Amino acid sequence: MIAGVIAVVLLLAVAAYACGGGTDYGAGFWDLTAGGAERGKRPRWLIDRAMEPVWEVNNVWLIFVLVIMWTGFPVFFQRVFTTMWLPLTLAALGIVLRGAGFALRRPVRRPAGRRLYGALFAVSSLLTPFFLGAAAGGVASGRVTATTTASTRVWANPTSLLFGLLAIAATATLGAVFLAADARRFDAPDLDRYFRHRALGALAAVPVLAVVTLIVTHGDAPHVWHGLTHGVGLVFVVVAVLATLTTAWLLLTRPSGVWSRISAVAVVASAVIAWGMAQRPYLVPTSLTVAEGAGAHTTLRWLGLVTLVAVVLVVPAVVLLYWLDTHGELEGLSDADLRRDAAGDEG
Repeated sequence: MIAGVIAVVLLLAVAAYACGGGTDYGAGFWDLTAGGAERGKRPRWLIDRAMEPVWEVNNVWLIFVLVIMWTGFPVFFQRVFTTMWLPLTLAALGIVLRGAGFALRRPVRRPAGRRLYGALFAVSSLLTPFFLGAAAGGVASGRVTATTTASTRVWANPTSLLFGLLAIAATATLGAVFLAADARRFDAPDLDRYFRHRALGALAAVPVLAVVTLIVTHGDAPHVWHGLTHGVGLVFVVVAVLATLTTAWLLLTRPSGVWSRISAVAVVASAVIAWGMAQRPYLVPTSLTVAEGAGAHTTLRWLGLVTLVAVVLVVPAVVLLYWLDTHGELEGLSDADLRRDAAGDEG
């Protein structure tokens, strides 16, 4: 019973990271595709302003995922990180390079250095979600077994590749929707239109890739296909479809804002939860159940308690941080503000 509860918590943490971290990866995707220095100046300006206050906090959910996997399901953790060390290492390297690129590209004075760090940030934002999605596809297709050795076939297979592409499309959608809403906050209607159009394009790619993925899983991951077309998994698939239609309608007919953000998050969260529900009762279809992969009962009880305390402490803080950010309370001082304050002090 408790192993099932912890598995649900793990799935929700994955969904939270897919939505929170996915928005940041999506912003990096649009940074990559913004064009040259002059053409992409305005979109990159908004990306920097929108991401700067809160982007790093989304890694909290990744830490949750790793801690719960390692502590609650050590067998599962060992199999995943043994058989898919290469894509996960590339994803981790991408996270590090992405953070370094974003942090260093603005203070660097030389144009060549700025371009280098900007390229690191943008390219890593594309590769990281792809490799994380590919790893998830390897799990969904049941290739992570006790006898599996690390090889490209574990993560370079039809299901994994489609999961990776779907992850890129989903994060691009989230990034564009959030940036369009931020454009209104920064009184930039041209960027609102710019990112709204890109959000619609990325959103159109999501159901296309999802349908292709569903078709491929019929033969490559039959247990997951059955779960996605029956029972609770199907319910969340329907929710994801409705959320997709709602997001498209909001982008076409309403000003960008909180509701388009909520519906876009619902698309991604519902898709992740549908995948998790489709795998029941397995962590790795069809070779490792939740009960078989779980740690000791005492460990799970303490993990549940620690997780509850962490959620009580972290979630309100993250909600407050997002509220402050969306209400413009975390804006840094500009050079003009600093000069005005200095003049006031001298006076």
